[in-house]
Amino acid sequence: MSDDTSKTHYICQTYIEKKRTKGAPAGVKIDKQFQYTTAEEAKSRAERASQSPDCAGADAYMIVEDPSSGEISPPTFLVRIGNVPEFDDF
Repeated sequence: MSDDTSKTHYICQTYIEKKRTKGAPAGVKIDKQFQYTTAEEAKSRAERASQSPDCAGADAYMIVEDPSSGEISPPTFLVRIGNVPEFDDF
């Protein structure tokens, strides 16, 4: 018997400024990731986190995991606040 139920993960990801270094451009890098059970919790955390002076930006997104294959969907963004990476850099 196979389990065909997909699992949705709601994630808040925060970013901090990355200083320009030799061979690497300045930009943002992932600081922290938090997982929640609802989209609203993830969005709320991203909004709160973006208020912090050391937070460059925050994303709240959802991904869907297929437990039988281990595949994960591309992220669906719920909110993007501040300085966040381009989707291609995700």
